[in-house]
Amino acid sequence: MTESAQTAEIGLISDTHGLLRPEALAALDGVQHVVHAGDVGPQTIVDTLREIAPVTVVRGNTDQGSEALAWPMTAAVEIAGRTFYVVHDIDTLDLDPAAAGMAAVVYGHSHRPAAAVREDVLYVNPGAAGHRRFSLPVTVARLRVDGDRLRLRYCDLTTGDIGPWQDYGV
Repeated sequence: MTESAQTAEIGLISDTHGLLRPEALAALDGVQHVVHAGDVGPQTIVDTLREIAPVTVVRGNTDQGSEALAWPMTAAVEIAGRTFYVVHDIDTLDLDPAAAGMAAVVYGHSHRPAAAVREDVLYVNPGAAGHRRFSLPVTVARLRVDGDRLRLRYCDLTTGDIGPWQDYGV
């Protein structure tokens, strides 16, 4: 899927595990595309996210039902002229994102929000948006494509805190 504009905001969500919080929907409101990096739960979660924007979804290790088996293990999506690779567990990454021309890799699984640039590729985990696990935050992220720049910010769903935009320069 290609968005025509060279700017866009993408909602990043992962590890809902069957719980799509109203706070997550509010935090993703207004994005042009949603990426769900696996451990979704039932298809109804994807259907609800589609009410916000088009959705790219991959299957996580806990996604089992017949609906989930139709979801790919990995996906590449082009948005605002940039290509994003989606995989649930970063340890199963099956390509070299820099060599493949990816702008970013979106992943989940660990339930820990994280962002780092390696070889001019942004690796981003939006954290977990479903049930709280241990003392980890419950988060989603928004990724802004602004021409040749990627900016990211996290939204804490339990406190309502919205972090500042971080410029990753890729």
